[in-house]
Parts: sequence; structure tokens; C-alpha cells
Amino acid sequence: MNNQPLVLVADDEPRITKLVAISLADEGFRVVTAGGGEEALRKAEEMRPDIVLLDVVMPDLDGIEVMRQLREWRPVPVILLTAKGSTSDKAKGLDLGADDYIAKPFHPDELAARVRAVLRRAAGIAPSGGLLHIGDVEIDLERRMMSRSGQLVQLSRTEWLLLQHLAANAGKVVLHTELLTKVWGPEYRDDLQYLRVWISRVRRKLGALPGEPGPITTFQGIGYVLNVDETPPLEMPPDGAEVGDAQPVGGHAP
Repeated sequence: MNNQPLVLVADDEPRITKLVAISLADEGFRVVTAGGGEEALRKAEEMRPDIVLLDVVMPDLDGIEVMRQLREWRPVPVILLTAKGSTSDKAKGLDLGADDYIAKPFHPDELAARVRAVLRRAAGIAPSGGLLHIGDVEIDLERRMMSRSGQLVQLSRTEWLLLQHLAANAGKVVLHTELLTKVWGPEYRDDLQYLRVWISRVRRKLGALPGEPGPITTFQGIGYVLNVDETPPLEMPPDGAEVGDAQPVGGHAP
């Protein structure tokens, strides 16, 4: 069983950690638990889990702060657990870098399915070796780092996964649905507005000024391309098109 994924579960309610541990163990996962944020950080450093489930509200360190510190070490997948289940709460958790968000109470089968989905997504965007240079930007796919003008740029996990997938396919148009599925999962494949928000954030990290596309060109209705040579691969958009948008040669975007 040592080759099974190791899940770290942190919650200050013992009945929750017990329920999660039993449910995931029954599904073949290895599980270690923590009763608070500080203990979760210690166990994460010692045991290097494959995925971490964090209660948002804990008495010492809350789940958001634990997630932030974990991400300083390595891009481990994180699922937030919370009693707050509104759409705005979910969006806030995801915007802060969580890979998924599960509201309490949850069904054990749903929990196991969500854990598997996040692990699949994390494994599905495997880093490719090599460096990419775009002006003063260097993207190190092997070390999972990006620098600009020699200074390390801090990226959230979601920002890095988007950039990594675009960089691994540099010069090629990556479809909206592919990016959404790879980074967030198939249930998000039609959420184009959500993708646009995150692409805008990645553009800023790459040094683009507000209102400018930088090295990421939008092919409206199709997807995005990262231009390593900083030149669009296809013709520029007609007058009136959105900044950063391009149209396919010989036709119009749907």
C-alpha cells in the first residue's frame, strides 16, 4: 500500500478528521491527520503528502495561511474544507490558490472522487525539462520557477499550472476547454470567464501592462498561445477586436 497517494487531513474537529480518514482509507488512500495548522505544517514537512485537505477555520493557523506556507515549499495540491458553502466563498477559496473547495457536510464518496480528480489534474500537467526565454522573462519548467529581470516572480499554484501548460505548448494554440480541464477539471471546461480572469493574472506576472496582452495572444472563441519569440503566430485581429485577440487565418472565430 506504500505506493498509494498519501493524504494529509487537517481539521480541529476530531470527528471530521476521523470521518475523512476512514472514508479515504476505505478507498485505498494512506491518510495522516492533524488537529491544527501548525501540526499540519510539521507533518507536511516530515511526510511530504501527495495532497492536503485543510479546514479553513482552525484555532492556531487557518487553512489559507497553511496553504500559503505549504506553497512556499512546493506546489502540493490543496482542497479546502469549510462549513461555508456559498458561491462567493468557493470563488474566494479558489482565487486564493486552492485546487478545490468542499463544503461541509459532504458525502464520503464525493470527497474521495474530488481527491482523485485533483490528483489526476496535478499529475496530468507534468513538468517538461528546459528553459524558455521571453524577453527578460525566464521560465524554468523543470524547477517550476519563473523570473523576470533576474528576480524570482511569486506565482500561485493555479497561475503556475496555466503558465506551465502554455509554456509546454509554446507557439501552439491551446484550447479553452483543454486549459480549463487540465488546470481545474472537466466540470470547469465551459467556464470561460473564470479562465479569462486567470489568464489576465498570468499576463501581469509576465510583465504585461494593463490592457496589453504581453506574450499571450488570445484567439477569440478558440484559446491562447504563448509566443516565445514575442510575435503572434497568425495575422493580427481586425480593427475593433479586443486587445490580445487574434482571428484564424481565412476565417472568423465562432
